[in-house]
Amino acid sequence: MNNIIVGLDLGTSFVRAVIAEDVGEGRIEIIGTAQRPSLGLRNGIIVNRESAKECIKACIEEAEQKAGYEVYSCVCGIGGMQIESRNSRGEVAIATHGKGPREINQDDIDRVLDSANAIYIQMGRKLLHVIPQKYIIDETAECKNPKGNLAVRLAAEVHLVLASQTAIANMTQCIERSGYTLDGVMLKTLACMYSVMAQDERELGSIIIDLGGGTTDAIVINNDAPICTISVPVGGNLVTNDIAIVKGVSTATAEKIKIENGCCWAGAMDGDSEVIIPGAGGRAPEICPRSEICLGIIEPRMREIFTMVRDEIMNKANLKLSGNIILTGGGAFMSGAIQLASDVFGTSSVRVGVPKDLGGIQEDYKRPDFATAVGLVQGFVEGQMNQEEPSRSKKKKESIGGQKESFGKKLLKKFF
Repeated sequence: MNNIIVGLDLGTSFVRAVIAEDVGEGRIEIIGTAQRPSLGLRNGIIVNRESAKECIKACIEEAEQKAGYEVYSCVCGIGGMQIESRNSRGEVAIATHGKGPREINQDDIDRVLDSANAIYIQMGRKLLHVIPQKYIIDETAECKNPKGNLAVRLAAEVHLVLASQTAIANMTQCIERSGYTLDGVMLKTLACMYSVMAQDERELGSIIIDLGGGTTDAIVINNDAPICTISVPVGGNLVTNDIAIVKGVSTATAEKIKIENGCCWAGAMDGDSEVIIPGAGGRAPEICPRSEICLGIIEPRMREIFTMVRDEIMNKANLKLSGNIILTGGGAFMSGAIQLASDVFGTSSVRVGVPKDLGGIQEDYKRPDFATAVGLVQGFVEGQMNQEEPSRSKKKKESIGGQKESFGKKLLKKFF
């Protein structure tokens, strides 16, 4: 029997699945991956459950074929405008009135976290993550783990992530109709943190920017904890639409032009070659300089996206960071993205986030667009290590009877 975890990334442009084996001590090996064009999804939201169901099923089955395992459930990522976040603080008494300090135990930590997340949650939202940023003992000493310290009072500062109840319900039903069980929902950018961010980057203060097709999400990590989560409702599809409108071509043709000739920084262009724009409706093809498309259409829109992300982060977390800006998602493939982000954010510390080497026979997950799917299985393992009943799947046989079982019995809400 082997522990098998499936990470499912439902993106606007692609659905990606990663199957990993938990080899113990918090380590995993990637044994199967798959990617399919998204159907029934718009801006990361399920809009056609039947189409999305078929897409999810086909993607996971392709990953199963490569892994040689039959899987029964998955952990899924969520992001975009379905998410909101805020910082909160809670405080509890450790010692009773008139008595001296005593040691902080796990019950005290649970109580202070419950106090911190006792906030008003509007209708249609549910609490997804409660992530401790730091604990404060008697208003003086700050620490990451207060257990065992003497104290009279304990406070906690936390980052809360809330998600759309409807979005999670749609996701759950869609996955169940595909024949699988949803065992966990995790913020996509938080999953990216597990797969692409080094420990020193977490400590020094870094930003992950996930450049998706429909939305661009970002998370700010400082002192090994999230302090800000944002999403802007624009992504790579807007660049495609701009090319389609300006050049009078179909969206499919515009996407092909963007992939084959796209660049968003003048210095990253290798000469000014010519691009053939196919004619529509019997119109003759057009030849235009590559610079006209890249610097006249793509670069302004990509600059606008990075500027919107920067302004949102400055509004919510105006602090000096010493780490890196890390680009993930399909948009990170675009030539010149690093240079443009450096220019907008005013720093040379920008890199593309590629998942770490996790062993196994699969290598195609080492790409920025697989950062979320890989991070989902890594985050699940870290969050589940203390559970009594680990997840298990069976080796594929000619016939497997019985009902499919899930990895766990309830939705995973806390990964820290």
